[in-house]
Amino acid sequence: MDSSSPLIQQFRKFESKEIGQQLIDQALLYKADPRIHIHKGMGKRIGCIFLNPSLRTRVSTQLAASNLGVEPIVLNMDKEGWALEMKEGAVMNKGTVEHIKDAAGVLGTFFDILAIRAFPSLTNKEEDMSDFVFSQFVKYSGVPVISLESAIRHPLQSLADQITIQEHSKEIKKPKVVLTWAPHIKAIPHAVANSFAEWTLGMEHDLTITHPQGYELDEKFTTGAKIEYNQSKALEDADFVYVKNWSGFNDYGKIITTDHSWMLTEKHLKNAPNAKVMHCLPVRRNVELSDEILDGPRSLVQKQAENRIYAAQSVISHLI
Repeated sequence: MDSSSPLIQQFRKFESKEIGQQLIDQALLYKADPRIHIHKGMGKRIGCIFLNPSLRTRVSTQLAASNLGVEPIVLNMDKEGWALEMKEGAVMNKGTVEHIKDAAGVLGTFFDILAIRAFPSLTNKEEDMSDFVFSQFVKYSGVPVISLESAIRHPLQSLADQITIQEHSKEIKKPKVVLTWAPHIKAIPHAVANSFAEWTLGMEHDLTITHPQGYELDEKFTTGAKIEYNQSKALEDADFVYVKNWSGFNDYGKIITTDHSWMLTEKHLKNAPNAKVMHCLPVRRNVELSDEILDGPRSLVQKQAENRIYAAQSVISHLI
């Protein structure tokens, strides 16, 4: 593996449309024949390290690795490992037991690839925006590191989303994609929304982001998108509607409103007759999205989830 490449060092962001299309094409190849490269990763191991809960990310990454002959080993660090100290020069005389330097260094000797899931604090904006926890694993492990969601990005989800859009937009030259905020009962990170905006713009789709005043995302992920505070206007003639909640960015980690009228229903899509609806899951039914949408013909939610396998497989294949 060429560990000098930025993409190899840390697969966590959109690098270019060309690389994105290569990954999508490879994923679709694997979807057609999942074990076509079953011997490619024989003798290699991937360590899937979870500091936070997971369903689709965990299972899809394990399946993807197995399809390539790579042995996946999962460690739920929040339950099965020692409490980690992340700060340089820390005097470890309190609750933490093992320093990230030591833990990541050991994991780097055990595995050919690491895959890390770590959520933001939503309290320390500077630390979260530096992707601090994820970056510590990159810094000290010495092996390629894949993001299974970090403080600011969820690239494997976004790759699966782009695969799904390509599969369902064959007759559309430049699909109109709308990312719409939805209400939630608690403060939710920005990673999925950031990544989806970054990848959708990177693939040169027409992106509109709609949300109530105060829910503006970090501009480094949204520059080039149309920002529309009128949800009805934003949804007109949409080809794809991506539903996601996020908390405040400028008023960091705060719930600014829980306006129930933003929950997506069929009524919202009266001027978008052909729109397909997407969500990364898990979803709060009848809070973010109505049952009629989730269980109806517009929904691509289950197809997105299936594509998580082939998104991960494409990236792992690229690394080995």
